[in-house]
Amino acid sequence: MKKILLAMTVVALLTGCRGEDEDALIFETVSADKTVKLSNEDNSPSCSVHLEIAAATGPNEHKAEIVNNAIQQRFLEVQDLPMQEAADSFANTYTANYQKNFLPLFNHDRGDEKKFAWYNYHYIIKTETASGHKGVTVYHVYLDYYEGGAHGINQHLVMNFEPVTGRTLSLDDIFAPGYEHLLNTILLKALREKTGAKNLEALHEQGYLYSMDMFPSENFTLDEETITFIYNPYEIAPYDKGSIELTIAYSALESILKNSFEI
Repeated sequence: MKKILLAMTVVALLTGCRGEDEDALIFETVSADKTVKLSNEDNSPSCSVHLEIAAATGPNEHKAEIVNNAIQQRFLEVQDLPMQEAADSFANTYTANYQKNFLPLFNHDRGDEKKFAWYNYHYIIKTETASGHKGVTVYHVYLDYYEGGAHGINQHLVMNFEPVTGRTLSLDDIFAPGYEHLLNTILLKALREKTGAKNLEALHEQGYLYSMDMFPSENFTLDEETITFIYNPYEIAPYDKGSIELTIAYSALESILKNSFEI
């Protein structure tokens, strides 16, 4: 009898492990590249789009579809398409709008050599995935684009996909109602420690939070032991400060975490 029970237990464990693996998300990279000239001239400015998008696949097609739709809606301005079609659609639409909207402006500025470089556009998306807290998929997006002006823009954007359903997690899924005040206090302390600022006035002198209050960014990574809040250029500091990451241990947030969010 003991041997039978042991055998049943082993089978149950193996079946459970296999089911969990079969339900896991798998990602494959989808690429799209397109370059167009603004005019028919040999030395015409151009616009190039390069996309490397991690697309969810795997046995659980419904969960993969939820994840891919969230990625498409946020970054590719479409939804409910195969990821390759979505990437191609974005590249085609972006370059077509570039030619349509900026050729008249370029024609007006042809005599001004200083403005020529303003019309060389690019839009690049690269992605990667990581395993996060309790099976969460942390989806990193690195965005690099130039659309005229003094400099390009670089952003690090993140989505966190819940392991069972594939839905995108927000701060309200993680923190209990009324969390904002304490979380802002914790983040402000972390920013002061990161910059060496003794107080808010010292932060202002360095350019941080000069025209805004501290806030918890919805751009965050749910890592194994910590949550990292990512602030891109201009969000809490000038462009020259770059991206700012504030990493907080879950143990320091225990009093405001939802009971359903285990640490």
